[in-house]
Amino acid sequence: MPLQNRVSPTGAIVADPARGLFMGNRGILHDDDRRLGPARWRHKHWIVCVLAFKGRRRRVMEPRCYTELFFLDEAVALAAGHRPCAECRRARFHAFLAGWAKGTGHAGGMPKAADLDAMLHAARVDPRNRRQVTWEARLPDLPDGTFVRLGDNMPRLVLGEALPAWTPAGYRDAVKRPRAPVVTVLTPRPTVSALAGGYMPALHPSAMERTGNAPPA
Repeated sequence: MPLQNRVSPTGAIVADPARGLFMGNRGILHDDDRRLGPARWRHKHWIVCVLAFKGRRRRVMEPRCYTELFFLDEAVALAAGHRPCAECRRARFHAFLAGWAKGTGHAGGMPKAADLDAMLHAARVDPRNRRQVTWEARLPDLPDGTFVRLGDNMPRLVLGEALPAWTPAGYRDAVKRPRAPVVTVLTPRPTVSALAGGYMPALHPSAMERTGNAPPA
């Protein structure tokens, strides 16, 4: 039986046998039997990491160690509220900061990791119900790499003129970008600013495979 450690663009943690391209961390969320408790985070430093780094090896969901979370690709991790790790993905972390500064027109110095995490946490989690924060925007205004919901309520990736639907195993059922609708955005606002500023997340190969002959939405 697969462990409950796969993350969707909505931030939900599900059990699925599919493998992802990236790993993440929100703290210790599981018990000694490798089962998740009610908590979905233990700190605000939600990061997305590479699967292999400096030969480090560990058993997944080891008791009293942080819970390894897995994402189909980086766009999913960003939509769920994570940001690039400043250790194993240092160059990408700085690229994310640069994208955010450009996308927001921020003229001051770059925020520190803790400040960025606090900003992201306020934008990704509603303190009243601990659910994902969503917001409304015009689809033409959203950059590639953003996750949205259309009328079918499926998480869809904005990618050029196509919007492929997310599944744990890959993207499928792409539709053509509708003209000028207002959509529900899953990706946090600060992250969308980074995407608008030029940061492009690493995507699963199926994202490009599913965008060629998309029917209208």
